[in-house]
Amino acid sequence: MGFHHIAIATRDLEATHRFYTEACGFELVKVVAAPTPEGAGWARHVFYDTGNGELFAIWDLHSPSIPAEFPTAISTALGLPNWVNHIAFHAPDLATLHAARDRWIAHGHDVAEIDHGWCTSVYADDPNGVMVEFCVTTAKFTADDRDEAARLLAADQPELDLTPPPLEFFKGAALATQSQ
Repeated sequence: MGFHHIAIATRDLEATHRFYTEACGFELVKVVAAPTPEGAGWARHVFYDTGNGELFAIWDLHSPSIPAEFPTAISTALGLPNWVNHIAFHAPDLATLHAARDRWIAHGHDVAEIDHGWCTSVYADDPNGVMVEFCVTTAKFTADDRDEAARLLAADQPELDLTPPPLEFFKGAALATQSQ
């Protein structure tokens, strides 16, 4: 079963909208503007089609009951490393994954690419400090994979895979700035 949508909050709707439309290629499909549940303010719930009918949503919050400077980074705001809580979007093949990587780079975002052995991923941070990933599964799961997963899940201290995966870094393109 797929998901309907995942939602995060932003303090900068314009930059976040640019990232998810221009740098990720998602299509804005719906905006719902309504009073906040406590009735003291209002919010926009902005929905983007990720390309397969599943949605990604952004909250644009305007309420005196919500601090103006709330943290938006879903991992570091909790004291966790950035890679822990992140959003991973499906790429159907390596060509699509590399197109997403190249699009991020062209829009000035630094990108890491990791071949995990069973999937390949590219990572960049959105304007809210949220790690975003595009990922393609490159191997089929077997009965042996499922057995190994169950064994590692049940282990009090699972043995660790100490082999670092192949990793590449790509620097985002320098974007021309307009002088005012």
